[in-house]
Amino acid sequence: MKSRYLVYSLPVLVLAGLLALFMRGLFLNPTIVPSPLIGKPAPAFSLPRLRQSTQPITQDEFKGKVALLNVWATWCVACRDEHETLVQFAKQNIIPIYGLDYKDERQTALDWLAKEGDPYTAIAFDANGDVAINWGVYGAPETFLLDKQGIIRHKYIGPLTPAIIKNDLLPRIHRLEQESP
Repeated sequence: MKSRYLVYSLPVLVLAGLLALFMRGLFLNPTIVPSPLIGKPAPAFSLPRLRQSTQPITQDEFKGKVALLNVWATWCVACRDEHETLVQFAKQNIIPIYGLDYKDERQTALDWLAKEGDPYTAIAFDANGDVAINWGVYGAPETFLLDKQGIIRHKYIGPLTPAIIKNDLLPRIHRLEQESP
């Protein structure tokens, strides 16, 4: 009798567990994905710059100032949606925005920036996407906030919006700028 009860109750328990798991997932924010790199130095890299391919850019570029690294590509629809926001934010000269052009064609990226505007202080050209993998990039766009020591302090997944910049990014920037180097 006990085994018969167990046989019938097991599927009900499994179904209830799955239902609870799915219900929890409905209330998660898909733009918040924890990164194991938060609180750690920016991963080491050396890539050619998009414009001056003979001059490499490295993680040392971020040290000494609060900075953003924005992973983007011309083939990325969400990056295109985000671009105008980045252009407007860059005009405020609050912090430098560095780009990581991810799995793109160099000339296509240059043409697109010439047409749409270039919000970036400098752009690393990651043609194969190897550096993006080391940064834990899931897809473009993703943006990393780095402190004055080049430590990753926050990661945004998806396009930055004016509301995200105003309500979340700017307060974080101001706090990091007040920290001693």
